[in-house]
Amino acid sequence: MEEGFEEGAFLGVAPTSSHADIVVVPLAYELTTSYGMGTADGPLACIAASAQVELFDAELGEDLPAGLSLHTVPVWEGEAATLLGQLDEMTTHAERYFKGDMFPLFLGGEHGILPPIVRAARHHPAVDGDLSRLTLVQLDAHADLRSHLDEEPFSHACAAARALDVGAGRLLQAGIRAYSKEEAERMESDSRIQSWLAKTTQHPHTGQPHWSSWLDALRALEGPVHLTLDIDGLDGTLVPATGTPVPGGLTFWQAVETIEVLFANPNAVVIGADVNEIAVQEGNPLTEFTAACLASRILAHHVLARREGRWIPTSANPSTVQHPAQQEKAGYFQLNFARDHRAQPL
Repeated sequence: MEEGFEEGAFLGVAPTSSHADIVVVPLAYELTTSYGMGTADGPLACIAASAQVELFDAELGEDLPAGLSLHTVPVWEGEAATLLGQLDEMTTHAERYFKGDMFPLFLGGEHGILPPIVRAARHHPAVDGDLSRLTLVQLDAHADLRSHLDEEPFSHACAAARALDVGAGRLLQAGIRAYSKEEAERMESDSRIQSWLAKTTQHPHTGQPHWSSWLDALRALEGPVHLTLDIDGLDGTLVPATGTPVPGGLTFWQAVETIEVLFANPNAVVIGADVNEIAVQEGNPLTEFTAACLASRILAHHVLARREGRWIPTSANPSTVQHPAQQEKAGYFQLNFARDHRAQPL
């Protein structure tokens, strides 16, 4: 281990001050998995694997976090007796990390973490309470645009649909290769959604123009952006333990290129990111290590964005990590979705 290594901290890096520039937020949320299990263990497994990621970054020319204060907060575990209650708890937990000058990186956990993260992002100064300003950039094997799965509208298979319902203004998604007829129809009919299918971008002979189109769309974005990276967007050989691995996905370097291009856009500001659907396979740490490598790429390019002035700080709220969160008794999700939700005790 490197000198100064801190057990349980992302990359083994201890905070250098009480002020947090970057905060890693593990969310042990797993209530609607429909195939492989274990995503609740993913965040801590990713943090443990990150101890093996090299700190030196060639583009930065120094070790991460490159002079910034990196905080890793304790893992969040829901306490509410219903799914909607846990979504409200998660929203409250996430809100503080959008209020100050912190860049939050959330680790999941199933993709159902996305709607509460989007709801919490309304507090970021670039969003300023108007979530229609926010663009979601999604890497995923699945469209996640179902109205429900197994009668559950907040299934991980509905994450992008519910994020739009919460108020996100636009969705760009790539790596998509598993989706229903309902989702195909929505991808065609909803003007807020642009989808790049893996069938086109990954074609061995004709894929490059389609991939270039994806990168051009990222370069054209303006305003606040949240990056949501479901690791099953990568080819299943790279992430064998994820909940729903699918062959024919993105390469590791395509995911890295997406991160690079997105953070380099001078007209957009990436206000947060999540890496989700991390799970554990005994004896094979490839999935969580791949997730940790991508998470470190996100942090490195946030550092570059700060250096080059592509970050919107605010002094309205101090960037001090505080916990535990004060939980709302009846929050947004319970008040707005209870009528259409089977609120059975967990």
